[in-house]
Order: sequence, then structure tokens, then C-alpha cells
Amino acid sequence: MPIRTEIRDRVAEIVIDHPPVNALDSAGWNSLPGLIAEAGRNEAVRCVLIRAEGRGFCGGVDIKEMQAHPERITVLNRGNYLTFKAIRDCEVPVVVAVHGFVIGGGIGICGASDTIIASDDAYFSLPEVDRGAMGGASHLSRMLPLHKVRAAFFTGGKIPAAEAYRLGAVETLTTRDKLLDEARAFCAVIASKSRKALVIAKEALNGLEPRDVDRGYRWEQGFTLEMYMLEDSQAARDAFVETGKTAKY
Repeated sequence: MPIRTEIRDRVAEIVIDHPPVNALDSAGWNSLPGLIAEAGRNEAVRCVLIRAEGRGFCGGVDIKEMQAHPERITVLNRGNYLTFKAIRDCEVPVVVAVHGFVIGGGIGICGASDTIIASDDAYFSLPEVDRGAMGGASHLSRMLPLHKVRAAFFTGGKIPAAEAYRLGAVETLTTRDKLLDEARAFCAVIASKSRKALVIAKEALNGLEPRDVDRGYRWEQGFTLEMYMLEDSQAARDAFVETGKTAKY
């Protein structure tokens, strides 16, 4: 199974395990919202931990699917939107433990979450412009300063976990071998508290935010659809799938 849920010690762990790079197709993204909502509604759960197995946390969307079936973009868009919204709307706090690459939709998961724990080999990247797409900046803006986000988005560059930690996006920076222990220990602190108090606190904190990240992402997705209509967009996907490199214009 590319995604599984395990419940232990009042913490629901949602695990992405889809080799080789944990890039999910439209069906995978549309399965996540229900899993997240179900975990949050479970009265035995006080915290949700999203983590991954393999080489990196999440490679984003399955570009090969989009290259072969560009008509599925609206289905994919909805899955992304509902996944990130489910994380933010989850009744209890959501912690994300990341390692290796955190790309595209992986940033959406992180940006919608309440806390990020990262290994020192992790990096965040939005290569959307090089893949003929859009999306992710709304949630990255919830993590990092405006100009850092724009520099990363326009260049497709990588933001090392150490830099994200320096800027306050990452709560704990640790080694790869200690990541799961650190994440579980952090979740255990949350899980020791009153579920009712956590539910109220989550709702209050969401309401205090100065901007609506879900509405911002929906705005951004409108441009995603527009970009997918361009010849340059298909050329970018073709180049990535066929050569693994960025298209030349």
C-alpha cells in the first residue's frame, strides 16, 4: 500500500511508502484527505504524525501521469487541495517528519501542518516552473519569508533543512537515524494533553492566522490550470520524463 495508517500511544501515524520517490498520482492524493480526517476524528487519537519511508519524504505529484494524461489535472488539483485542507482542518495537531527531498506536494503537506521535524539531509524545493506547473507557494509562504519563497519558486532551488530551521519553519533538526524517535517524542508530548483542549486550541490558532492559506492555494491552482494549457507546460513535462532535465526554451 502506498499509504498506510498506524495508531500507537494516542498518535496516528500516516506513512507514505510509494517507491521510488513517494510521488503520488491523482488517486493517491485523493485518498489522503479521508485518511487524515478519519485519524483526526478518532477519539483515541490526540496527534497525527505524517512521515515517509524510502529515499525522501515526498516527490510531489506523479509527473509521468500528468505527461500521459494532462486531462487529469483537475482531479489532481482537487486531491492536492483537499489533502492540504484536511491537514489544516484536522481536529488535532498534525506533525510532519521529513527526510531527504520534500518537493512540490510534499511542501503542501508541511506548510499545512502544525509542526515540522526534519533530518539534516532534508531539503525543500518547488521545481514547478521547470515542470510546467504551479502550486505550493501558498503553503511555503506559511513556512518562510516572502522573498525566500519567491527566490526558491522562480529558480526551482533547494532550501536546506538547516536554513529552514534557522528561519523558524522547522521545530527540530536532527540526524536521519534519530528522526523517527525525535518525531515520536515530540508527538508524545502533545498526546499527553487533553484531546478536548487540543481540538479547541487547533481551531483557535487556525482562526488567528492573518491569511487564509486554503483560499490562497485555490487562487494559485487557477494559474496551475492555465499553465497546463500552454505548449511550454507539456514540453516541460516531456523533457522531465524523457531526459530528467529541464526543458530549454
